[in-house]
Amino acid sequence: MALYLLYESASGFGLFLAHGIDEIGQNTEAVRSSVLDLNRFGKVVQLTAFHPFDSALDALNQCNSVSEGLMTDELRNFLEINLPKVKEGKKKFSLGVSEPKLGSHIFEVTKIPCQSNEFVLELLRGVRLHFDRFIKDLKPGDLEKAQLGLGHSYSRAKVKFNVNRNDNMVIQAIFLLDTLDKDVNSFSMRVREWYSWHFPELVKIVNDNYLYAKVSKLIEDKSKLSDDDIPALTDIIGDEDKAKEIVEAGKASMGQDLSPIDLINVQQFAQRVMDLSEYRKKLYEYLVSKMNDIAPNLASLIGEVVGARLISHAGSLTNLAKCPASTLQILGAEKALFRALKTRGNTPKYGLIFHSSFIGRASARNKGRMARYLANKCSMASRIDCFAEGGTTVFGEKLREQVEERLDFYDKGVAPRKNIDVMKEAVESARNKDVEMEEAPTEASKTKKKKSKAAHAVEVVPMTAINGDGAEDVKSEKKKKKKEKRKVDNQDETMVDVSGVNGVDNEQDGTTKKKKKKKNSNP
Repeated sequence: MALYLLYESASGFGLFLAHGIDEIGQNTEAVRSSVLDLNRFGKVVQLTAFHPFDSALDALNQCNSVSEGLMTDELRNFLEINLPKVKEGKKKFSLGVSEPKLGSHIFEVTKIPCQSNEFVLELLRGVRLHFDRFIKDLKPGDLEKAQLGLGHSYSRAKVKFNVNRNDNMVIQAIFLLDTLDKDVNSFSMRVREWYSWHFPELVKIVNDNYLYAKVSKLIEDKSKLSDDDIPALTDIIGDEDKAKEIVEAGKASMGQDLSPIDLINVQQFAQRVMDLSEYRKKLYEYLVSKMNDIAPNLASLIGEVVGARLISHAGSLTNLAKCPASTLQILGAEKALFRALKTRGNTPKYGLIFHSSFIGRASARNKGRMARYLANKCSMASRIDCFAEGGTTVFGEKLREQVEERLDFYDKGVAPRKNIDVMKEAVESARNKDVEMEEAPTEASKTKKKKSKAAHAVEVVPMTAINGDGAEDVKSEKKKKKKEKRKVDNQDETMVDVSGVNGVDNEQDGTTKKKKKKKNSNP
């Protein structure tokens, strides 16, 4: 059976025929030894056909299709023209490809038998090594230029059209947020230890790290504390009693005095800690806004921080959507899982999901059930966020209601609603929101049209008023119309009186008069 090889290069498609396969016996070691020597390899593999790409854009499209395991129309025509015809029940040849997905797609469409194994890959490695020798028309350096250009364009397209590129912002933000939490805590402890040499009593009065840094920045030297500083301390702490306590403790403090240079360094470090804390708040607001844009349902169900941690641990929102609920349940507890499998112990019940408030609210015996149910809903929310066209929080809110109902069921025994009923309500509310969003711009456009018409009418009146002759003409025309209406009314009244006196005969006269009027009206 003949073996053809399909090689996708940067300059075009190449089709090679491998001779003497039976003599080699599909021995990969023999192929590896003969690959480096062109004289030996050239006797085994020969070029059958070559189809160059039309342009760099065509090369990029073909490369993208091959990487996705799809056969283009050009590749199909190239194979059908240069390969023998396929007959049912008889396999005279097979096509060796480097990508198994591409081979399966070629077989589905054209019924050409394909194979991809170590033997074929070794043959293709030899083709790649000596490809410029097989194509005689290629000039030295042309293949390298084509490979470099295609590599740049392919990488640029992958970065530009990356489906998960928005997730990268969330992943970086949650990593930075976790790092800032650790750094702010360690720096705050350093401020406490450093300033406690000067004012040790302040640690017991002010517990919050951020407030401690602000108070130490305000006090500076404890010997200068007085009753005048109480309002400023009250603004920072929010408690006047604590402010008075700080002033009294400063007067009777046991701490040692610091030199002005030492105090300046302490104050600068405290200011840095305050700046980091403020930046952490801004970063959290940024993370909340990005999560509401990227994964609104997941954020409304489990929270922005926990949802962002799940996305970052999975790698992207698409990877998280592909995970089953059982995998999502133990994301973040991989070490404990493999340790339990190795020691044949109990597997973990939850990973990152444990940070959700639902797990903490559940009782000890129901934590595992709650984690499994919450992981199921998080998997549904992530798939809706990933594959839905429009962003909405309706499904996340309904899923959150279901989790709340499940908590009540475990605690109080209240039966929850069925999932199908809740999803129907969510779909209907989402449709209503879409209809409202569509109607809002139409109403706005109608109001704009009315305003424009009114403005146009206001503009027309002054133009006629500016020209005196035009205004007089309009007034005269109105007077003429009024006179004509009065004449017609008087004639109708006379006709009614005459018909009342003369009876039927005058009805005929009235009809004749009406006919005359019609005749007179017609020119």
